Amino acid sequence: MKYGDKIIYMEGVIVEIHDGCVGIDLKGRLGYLKIPMRMLITDYPLVVGQEVGWNMSFVEQLGPDANEKYVSNLQTYQRRQEEMKSHKKNDEV
Repeated sequence: MKYGDKIIYMEGVIVEIHDGCVGIDLKGRLGYLKIPMRMLITDYPLVVGQEVGWNMSFVEQLGPDANEKYVSNLQTYQRRQEEMKSHKKNDEV
């Protein structure tokens, strides 16, 4: 990474709890974050409305080139989603 790390303390509120993930609204209208349960450190049962905090840094682009494997996988996923939508529409008609 080219730039020094600047740690920023962030806070949010739990708005969704699922078997494998937790949805968090970031305070300050900064957006929404969904994280896997394995990334959440807790000593208490999770409840919607609980506040959470974490340290975060800036995201830095690593280079000018796209990772073709990920692009290909994303295109395949999107194509399959469209195919399933069209099959569903055809089945309804």
